Amino acid sequence: MTVRLAPLDRADLSRVAELERQLFAGDDPWNESTLRAELDHGNHYLGAYAEDGSLVGYAGISIVGSRLDAEASVHTIGVDPAWQGRGVGRALLEGLLAVADEWHAPVYLEVRTDNAPAIGLYRTHGFTTIGRRRGYYQPSGADAFTMARPARVREEA
Repeated sequence: MTVRLAPLDRADLSRVAELERQLFAGDDPWNESTLRAELDHGNHYLGAYAEDGSLVGYAGISIVGSRLDAEASVHTIGVDPAWQGRGVGRALLEGLLAVADEWHAPVYLEVRTDNAPAIGLYRTHGFTTIGRRRGYYQPSGADAFTMARPARVREEA
């Protein structure tokens, strides 16, 4: 099955909050009001929609700075467990990176040190580990790697 990526619909925030509770149960999952604030702040969120229109994944990124000195930060990527391993996370990440590339921005993110599939995905997209945040995820106390991908250089015509 394929998915369609589109800007996250506010009507889907309750579904995103449901997935957050399922995916991040041990680590303070985001609720609907937090997700709404992310959109209100102007952060770029994508939804991954199945053929029947149901939301099966979501991802968000923020861009700060101007076009001359922008930085991007991946805030979240989540995929319904029934859809994991089908390329949904990869498609969402690539959608976020396309936004960062429009700004020629380096991209930063945190990922649990025990999340080998996500770490592998990020490495295949040019991310390297630049640090470790001990006890980053709460309340579990799990550590996170900080990873970064350099800005894509503007190509001159």
